[in-house]
Amino acid sequence: MTTNHVKRAFKYRFYPTDAQAAELSRTFGCVRKVYNMALAARTEAWARQERVNYNQTSALLTTWKKTEELAYLGEVSSVPLQQALRHLQVAFTNFFGKRAKYPRFKSRKKSRKSAEYTTSGFRFRDGRITLAKMAEPLDIRWSRRLPEGASPSTVTVSQDAAGRWFVSMLCDDPAVQPLPATDAAVGIDVGLTHLLTLSTGEKIANPRHERRDRIRLALAQRRLAKKAKGDGANRARARRKVAKVHARIADRRRDHLHKLTTRLVRENQTLVIEDLTVRNMVKNRSLARAISDAAWTEFRSMLEYKAAWYGREVIAVDRFFPSSKLCSHCGTLAERMPLHVREWTCGCGTTHDRDVNAAKNLLAVGLTASVCGAGVRPQRSTPGGQSATKQKTPRREP
Repeated sequence: MTTNHVKRAFKYRFYPTDAQAAELSRTFGCVRKVYNMALAARTEAWARQERVNYNQTSALLTTWKKTEELAYLGEVSSVPLQQALRHLQVAFTNFFGKRAKYPRFKSRKKSRKSAEYTTSGFRFRDGRITLAKMAEPLDIRWSRRLPEGASPSTVTVSQDAAGRWFVSMLCDDPAVQPLPATDAAVGIDVGLTHLLTLSTGEKIANPRHERRDRIRLALAQRRLAKKAKGDGANRARARRKVAKVHARIADRRRDHLHKLTTRLVRENQTLVIEDLTVRNMVKNRSLARAISDAAWTEFRSMLEYKAAWYGREVIAVDRFFPSSKLCSHCGTLAERMPLHVREWTCGCGTTHDRDVNAAKNLLAVGLTASVCGAGVRPQRSTPGGQSATKQKTPRREP
């Protein structure tokens, strides 16, 4: 019986030669050009109530290469150009499936610079990768080993706003296997003062990565603002310095979240979180910076895919569930609970830490949902002593 291994991306920094950097920069530009032209062609066809699929855009690419104006498209590897058309096809599939908005054009300045190579576009031998149209292998810094005997199925080369070059290899990872089942379950309440509060009573501090580098970031941004607008070298250097500070913040934040989510997934079989709409929450100007720095969406994403890897379950409870106002001991629902109230005492005499109480309630309703197969709120009492009826809570599947 064959085992289905998890496909996992392994990302490394590399340092290209001048010739490699020039070739990759040309490839990035051609990928963006082909994507935008194909999107324009499909949009025009859509206006005529026609649909253009991947095969038709591939035929268009062949035609474009034969023209004098776009002959330069034939000077780079054709593999990343075909992959760009496939990515556009996926974008339209998601749009028609109502899972995403209509695809947008790629900007020269704002879009991510990347090119994806399939097996026909690179050679992997003796732990060295050589891309099509290049004579020398990439100078990669192997910060960790690839799985034993692994061979990449795709290789994605990218350059971030800070000017750093990365290569990402998609490989089968046989080491990712379901962990032994456990009875442990935990409710997780996210916050700003404390990044996470667990139903066990543990509180995990918020590192506030952005705040630690705020002075350095503000200085770099002020220097950038003083540069004349345009494509000048001075402005480009100043922009890169701002990007380096942002990259430093993002790297530290990502590293911390990886360690945290890995630990939670290893220790618990069931993890219950709140289904927050972060997109709406960041519209609050006074809290937007702190919420963005906390990266709740990235935390949830990591938690969900690692749970899928290791055979764990993540349950998202409806955001309208009153986890903070509900007494986890007797089930009484408080009428009001302003944000500044961090501790409160229920009529039953139980004193609650607001965040710990919320985490306990999330765990209770999450376990109920898991057993019943639907998001069912636990029975609770109103302040007047009357029992509230069970209400079904919509739950988004993780």
